[in-house]
Amino acid sequence: MRVAAVRHATTSSVIALGLIVVAGIPAVLLRAGLLSTSSEVSTLVFGLGIVSAAFAMSWGAEAAERDIPRALALIVVALLAVLPEYAVDVVLAWKAGADPSFAPYAVANMTGSNRLLLGVGWPMIALLAWSVRGHRLIRLDRGNIRGLLFLTAATVYSFVLPFKARISLADSVVLIALFAGYAVAAARSPSVEPDLVGPAAMIGALSAPHRRATVGALFVFAAAVVGLSAEPFAEGLLATGRHLGIDEFLLVQWLAPFASEAPEFIVAGLLAVRGKPSAALGVLLSSKVNQWTLLVGSLPIAYSIGASHVVPLPLDERQVAEVLLTATQSLFGVGVLAGLSLSLSESGLLAGLFFGQLALGGLLHTRWRDSGWAGTELLVFAALYVVLAVGASLRARAARAWLARCVRRR
Repeated sequence: MRVAAVRHATTSSVIALGLIVVAGIPAVLLRAGLLSTSSEVSTLVFGLGIVSAAFAMSWGAEAAERDIPRALALIVVALLAVLPEYAVDVVLAWKAGADPSFAPYAVANMTGSNRLLLGVGWPMIALLAWSVRGHRLIRLDRGNIRGLLFLTAATVYSFVLPFKARISLADSVVLIALFAGYAVAAARSPSVEPDLVGPAAMIGALSAPHRRATVGALFVFAAAVVGLSAEPFAEGLLATGRHLGIDEFLLVQWLAPFASEAPEFIVAGLLAVRGKPSAALGVLLSSKVNQWTLLVGSLPIAYSIGASHVVPLPLDERQVAEVLLTATQSLFGVGVLAGLSLSLSESGLLAGLFFGQLALGGLLHTRWRDSGWAGTELLVFAALYVVLAVGASLRARAARAWLARCVRRR
């Protein structure tokens, strides 16, 4: 009976893996020019490719926990998931080096993706953990605490950028060094025997050489499909938005990042549904650290390459406000997690502030564009985030003391 159940689970896992691969192939063929279809169908195909890659990354990252520290596995999957975001943003920054009119779009894409993680991603994890498992509180594990420390450092440094009104190569050195330190610290953490189910369990049960080869193949497949699918998928959404007369800046800031963020949201959502909310939060926390360090640090490099000489990426008045708002939202997120947990109510506040600013900003930019009020909501919400961050940090005083003791023991 037990043998039959194991065989059934293995068969189901093989079928699931096969379906995921099959679902991603049309996107590759379409991008290679071997298929031709309408723009609407193309957008659907590329979206399906992103979903298939997300499943592949989820299973690969879980199985990889048998061979590498879980914290490092989460960094790997978060990094793979944001590759499309990096590609789109770096291309925009590179084009801006030759044509300065592209500069606002590079920063818009970066700020949008960062704010999506905290305003949508974290609340999504909390909501799923509560609705599926009844958990009203997600507690941070040690791997997440490491990510929180590096996010805190990156957030503090990020306040330098809007006050300088530019992102320079010196900033790149600092931010990329923070990312390197984060990756090294994660790689040194001890391995813990994971609790795997489904396709991840099947892969984890393979011999070490076959398991590593399979995990590597899944990562390569996922990275290839996401890299090939995200940009045309975003472009398809953008074309639809332009047809509807929506502001192009807002499209670049929100629709394009939403498309390329989809894989990691799905990866984190699957982990939360399967009763691993701390690991789910870890995926998005790693992604936030990646984007707030490596992504931001790569922009002036791409900009300088496009300009054919070393030059900082300039921030206009609106971009200064956007980066400041993103930094203050991150500060509030750090303040919330300083309590070593994420509650359902705190997640609701993050989501409410995110969508409130988005709705108010959209209203001001569409109905009162020339009134002088457009953009003021960025500064208002930035100030509100700072006040809330101070309050959250004060409530977490005892937890911060415990965190300091953990760091000293390590």
